[in-house]
Amino acid sequence: MTPIMRTIRLLPPTLVNRIAAGEVIERPAAAVKELVENAIDAGAGRVDVVLRDGGRTFLSVTDDGCGMTPDELSLCIERHATSKLEGEDLLRISTLGFRGEALPSIGAVSRLSIASRARGAGESWALAVEGGAVGQPQPIAFGEGTRVEVRDLFYATPARLKFLKSERAEFAAAIDVVQRLAMAHPEIAFTLSDDKRTPVRLTACQGDLLDARLDRLSAVMGRDFADNALTIDATRETAHLTGYAALPTLNKATGQHQYLFVNGRPVRDKLLLGALRGAYSDFLARDRHPVAALFLELPQEEVDVNVHPTKAEVRFRDSGLIRGLIVGAIKHALAQAGHRASTTVGTATLGAFRPTTALAFAYQAPPPRPSYSTGFAEPAAEYFAPLQTPSARAEPPSAPIAPDHPLGAARAQVHENYVVAQTPDGLVIVDQHAAHERLVYEKMKAALIDGGVKTQGLLLPEVVDLPESDVDRLLARAPELAELGLTLEAFGPGAVVVRETPALLGQADVQGLVRDLADELADLDQAMTLRDRLDAVCSTMACHGSVRSGRRLTVEEMNALLRQMEATPHSGQCNHGRPTYVELKLSDIERLFGRR
Repeated sequence: MTPIMRTIRLLPPTLVNRIAAGEVIERPAAAVKELVENAIDAGAGRVDVVLRDGGRTFLSVTDDGCGMTPDELSLCIERHATSKLEGEDLLRISTLGFRGEALPSIGAVSRLSIASRARGAGESWALAVEGGAVGQPQPIAFGEGTRVEVRDLFYATPARLKFLKSERAEFAAAIDVVQRLAMAHPEIAFTLSDDKRTPVRLTACQGDLLDARLDRLSAVMGRDFADNALTIDATRETAHLTGYAALPTLNKATGQHQYLFVNGRPVRDKLLLGALRGAYSDFLARDRHPVAALFLELPQEEVDVNVHPTKAEVRFRDSGLIRGLIVGAIKHALAQAGHRASTTVGTATLGAFRPTTALAFAYQAPPPRPSYSTGFAEPAAEYFAPLQTPSARAEPPSAPIAPDHPLGAARAQVHENYVVAQTPDGLVIVDQHAAHERLVYEKMKAALIDGGVKTQGLLLPEVVDLPESDVDRLLARAPELAELGLTLEAFGPGAVVVRETPALLGQADVQGLVRDLADELADLDQAMTLRDRLDAVCSTMACHGSVRSGRRLTVEEMNALLRQMEATPHSGQCNHGRPTYVELKLSDIERLFGRR
């Protein structure tokens, strides 16, 4: 076949703009983002957004910013015309916009009209653009600021309309865009509405930046986040990280509640998301996600925001520094929180109570229980050795509650698994297995840092039969397991022999422990660091070494558990992110019974 000779030609500007619009404006929310960013860059104190049909047929953004003169109005819809980039240095960008693509891209695929009045000017002007065809500025009655209206988005590129989602989904995407920008700029008031409702109505926040941000985050993310957020404020070299991260027990099924900002710009960066995930790796199961809003400030030359036309991705000159800053700052804040668990745990517990109108309970006298002073058949030191501390002491039920004991004094054990403690203003219910699991885990991590976990030799080494693949995985990690106090060797093609176990685990189920470790190693990402792998294995071993459900405890043992929880960081949640205790205030209990 004879090749067809084609002449190379320049594409017409209108077609070029439509091609570019596909990169910048892929849905109505993207247009909202670009226009709201323009309003913020213009120094607006208030931004109002209106959408109809999810932004398909109409959207507008109105601000009270600096406005534009007629000449600027004509220039703003030219491709790569901008007032925000000083000089030619793309590494020193101090505004949200800088590429000069938003307005010409929107105008190329819609019917666009702009009304504006420069601050202090006596006249207002309007300009219309339809499918890339630009009109002339016309005088109009309008106040100071700018209003941009977009009608029939993508009418000039109808194929794009087929890829839009439902009206509700597009409206929700626009809400997310406005809320993210509002979080970064609490000093600005925002509204977003359609013909029926105004789901976003945010007033300007007062006070210093950290307090104003918390007020704005509370308005967007809810009161629960503000009540359970830990303050983040850390600096490493030239990078400064601020914001708020929620307690691990306030977590979500998806990562949609993770808000990350770089120099005031909302971003969705894999490095930052990975660092956030790594900071919570000790506290959350793999299918749960932390909740946080983090604001990273660093010199403009240390970050490249010119990665993608949407400006949602960034690159850091020193990515290791940024990751270390985020992980270290969040872990420090979580350690400072001590045994604290989120208030949502108690709220969820109260919500689980269902009052009934007819209670037909037949009273049965409880079976006699041995007195607390008799103990068990085994000596307490052997039965509950990990919790024996010199400061542990028995408290009779009528003993006063020490003011420095926030988890109160033990009063009972329910179903041989839940410790009930009385506090000065309520009660606490502790899951003894989950709580002790966290205590053992933290002890193992501390022992690792101090030079290694103490071991106890088995009188009779135990042989564990396993599939060959599991044996290979365990033997490949044998040096790491030895650091944790578990010494094992090959014992034929399908077995390992265990000679030493961590002393912290006491009389552990060696067979179950080794099998669980083999499964855990099969799931671990081979790219994980040695420390991350050790922490994951520690968690599995701690589960086997913790006090089991169904074990009767004395008052001394229950109080020793409470005191160690108070003294141990992160004890408010187990190794899988579940709460270790529930606190109910007396006022809440009284409401259940109609006393308030």
